[in-house]
Amino acid sequence: MWTKRILRILALAVPAIAIAAAVAFWLGPPGSGGVVGQGFGSVGGPIALVDQAGKPVTEKDFAGKDALVFFGFTNCPDVCPTELSTMAAALDTLGPKAEGVVPVFVTVDPERDTPEVVGQYAQAFHPRMVGLTGSADQIAQAAKAFRVYYKKAPQQDGAYSMDHSAFVYMMGPDWQVLDILPPQLSPQDMAQRISKQL
Repeated sequence: MWTKRILRILALAVPAIAIAAAVAFWLGPPGSGGVVGQGFGSVGGPIALVDQAGKPVTEKDFAGKDALVFFGFTNCPDVCPTELSTMAAALDTLGPKAEGVVPVFVTVDPERDTPEVVGQYAQAFHPRMVGLTGSADQIAQAAKAFRVYYKKAPQQDGAYSMDHSAFVYMMGPDWQVLDILPPQLSPQDMAQRISKQL
């Protein structure tokens, strides 16, 4: 009885702790102003990953295009499907205005998310969505460039999940961050913020 109750409490507490850790990571020490308070200059940077066809991809492949970049994993039960669905709906809402915007999904779980897996997953949300993976080191470098928090979370059955931050990064044609969109925006609100940058 008590064991079940404790497990239920932990099931609720762990995601909250992960979110708090991600926010703390972003905001930095109290009084520091944090990344969000400093503008976007310290966010974003070079990437060297692999797309769904197994082809090497860098930030140069997105030159001249706007991009929406989200870090997550294909076994994510709720946050990733929600945010990727919102991205897709926002682009559909904007219609022709957003035809040049490339939605990008970057996995933080390269152990399970092969090029084929990320490709199928990304395409399930939007026909233009690009799925990216790579080695553990490549993912770590990309995540560091974007200040993405992620951590493996072992489960009782021997499997694991991934705790991670859930921001959407809008990148300009020069691969500079134009906006950082927080989780849980509505498709309409996301579309409005994207539209301001086009």
